[in-house]
Amino acid sequence: MNKPNFDAEMLRVAKEYKEKGVRPKLLMHSCCAPCSTACIERLIEFFDLTILYYNPNMDTEEEFKLRAEEQKRYCDKLDVNVIIEPYNSTEFYYAVKGMENLSEGGERCFICYRLRLNKTAEYAKSGGFDFFTTTLTVSPLKNAEKLNEIGKDEGDKIGVKFLPSDFKKRGGYLRSITLSKENNMYRQNYCGCVFSKRQSTN
Repeated sequence: MNKPNFDAEMLRVAKEYKEKGVRPKLLMHSCCAPCSTACIERLIEFFDLTILYYNPNMDTEEEFKLRAEEQKRYCDKLDVNVIIEPYNSTEFYYAVKGMENLSEGGERCFICYRLRLNKTAEYAKSGGFDFFTTTLTVSPLKNAEKLNEIGKDEGDKIGVKFLPSDFKKRGGYLRSITLSKENNMYRQNYCGCVFSKRQSTN
C-alpha cells in the first residue's frame, strides 16, 4: 500500500483555492525561523499566512527567546503576521511526565506534537482561520505521517481544517538551510527540548 503523499495533497488544496481566486487564512505553527523559511516560501503564494510561535518544549527561556526573536525578525522582513505565545515549560514537562527516558523520535515526541498542534488548532478556531498546519514536517528527523495524523485528529476535535504537509519534499529541508544561511539566522542542531539536546551532544 502506497504511503499518503501529504505534499501533493497540500498542493491540490492550494491550487483549488487559487483557481477560485480565494486566499484562505492559514495559521502555521513554527518551531523556529530557519525551519519556517522554506514553508513560508511555499505557502505565501496561496494563503493569507500567520505564524504561531508556540514552543513550551524549549530547554531554557533563553533558547526560547532567541528563537522567538529570530522568528519575529524574519516575519517582519516578509511582512507576515506572527504571534508569539509566551514561554511556559510547565506545559511540556507535565505532558511528557513519565516519558523522560524514552528514545528521541518516539512516543514522547508524539505527545509534544499533539501539545503544539492542539494549541495551534485552538488559535485557528478562535481566530477564524480556514486552516492550520506546522513547519515540523520540514525536518527529516520528524515523523510526517504521525504529524499529519495528529493534526487532522486535533482539527476534527476542535472544528478547524488541518492542511496536510510534508515540507521536506521537493528539497524543502535543503532549501530551509539555504534560506537560513542567506538571512544569517540563528540555528541550532537540536529540536529545542532538553532530551534532544542531550542526544545531540552524545
